[in-house]
Amino acid sequence: MRTRKYKVESRDESCSVIEVEREIGTGGSPVEIIDFHAHIYPDKIAEKASQATGDFYHITPAYSGTSKELLTSGKAAGISRFVLLPVATKPDQVRHINEFIADEVSAHKEFYGFGTLHPDCDALIEETDRIIRLGLRGIKLHPDTQRFHTDDERLFEVFDYIQGRIPLLVHCGDRRFDFSHPRRLKNVIDNFPHLQVIAAHLGGWSLFDEAFEILKNRDCYLDISSTTMFLPPEQVEHYIHGYGVERILFGTDFPLWSPEQEVASFQKLHLSSDEFEKIAFKNALEILKV
Repeated sequence: MRTRKYKVESRDESCSVIEVEREIGTGGSPVEIIDFHAHIYPDKIAEKASQATGDFYHITPAYSGTSKELLTSGKAAGISRFVLLPVATKPDQVRHINEFIADEVSAHKEFYGFGTLHPDCDALIEETDRIIRLGLRGIKLHPDTQRFHTDDERLFEVFDYIQGRIPLLVHCGDRRFDFSHPRRLKNVIDNFPHLQVIAAHLGGWSLFDEAFEILKNRDCYLDISSTTMFLPPEQVEHYIHGYGVERILFGTDFPLWSPEQEVASFQKLHLSSDEFEKIAFKNALEILKV
């Protein structure tokens, strides 16, 4: 694996801030990076599916979204493990997509998978049980592309059922829609206090300030995917420290963005060595229970 050095702030014995170098992808004690927000698609439809997502956000994806591309580009960036987050835009896609993710996890030791659900599914609890039996680690919802509100009561039985069992990761924020507004995630958190929740995109893509005010005192994790290209580094740092480093996860939002660029942006943030490691992999390991 390629060696890459980066600089982070640390403190010497006199508590003065100093710069230290760490290495990614080397022997000894390398700093691991876990990508907690990645998407892949079957090879035959990957380019079409990736472009559809790009069209939704009016951007050109960096990759087509195959598992091979994720592994190759991610490892080149120093990422060692990946959490796959599927989305079913139609209820009849749910079972097939969950099986695809489970197969990819079985085929690649670097992958952990979440399952997808759709509120229009006939048997939500049965499919939730199936997600757990498949060995998937949580449930991912994308209210904007799936066209339902995060706090849709049709999903309350699922939220109650998975409390204390598996986490829920939700896409949050888009100024164009109300489906995923962070106040709706707040409603879920308040109604299901034992549900482990991960709010994508610092709790509110394109609504970062609103999300911070709504979620800063709520019990949830947040990932930093699709944030560093939209916000100056000092603002990302403000949110990280405002929410608390112990709540933050690294993510690339592959294939929309390049893992190497995302890791490079992450490494430029002014974080202590301990803070970097918590966001890079330690917080992720606590959620994944590995």
